[in-house]
Amino acid sequence: MEQARAKRSEALLVALLALGIDYQSAGTSPQSGFDCSGLVAHVFQEAYGIRLPRDALAQSETGLAVSPDALEPGDLVFYNTLGRPYSHVGIYLGEGKFVHAPKAGSRVRVESLRSSYWTTRFNGARRIEPALF
Repeated sequence: MEQARAKRSEALLVALLALGIDYQSAGTSPQSGFDCSGLVAHVFQEAYGIRLPRDALAQSETGLAVSPDALEPGDLVFYNTLGRPYSHVGIYLGEGKFVHAPKAGSRVRVESLRSSYWTTRFNGARRIEPALF
C-alpha cells in the first residue's frame, strides 16, 4: 500500500511542474498548453508511461472509483462544468487541494475542492494505480 501511494505521488511532481502553463483547448503539452484532460493525460504519461484517454468522460471510466472521504494524492477528481457530468477533471494533491487547467484565458493552477463552486459540481473520483497498467 505504501509503495503504491509513493508511486502515485510521482504524478504530483509532474502536475506541479505544469503550474502556470497556459490553458489551450485540446492542448496536450507544456509547449502548446493544456486543457483539463490533456493535463491529466500528460501527467500520467510522463510519470508512469500510462496512456489515458484524451477526454474527461473517458478518463472517468478508467481506474477504480473512490469516495470523496477516501481521496489520496494522485486521484482524479471530476466535475460538471459545462452542463454535463464529467466535463472537467483535475488531480487531487491532498489537504483539500487539486491541480487543473481551468478554462480559456487561464493557466494551470491549484484550487480548493471545498470551495462552493467545486463542491456543487463534483461528480466523483477515480484512482489510477500505476501497478495495474
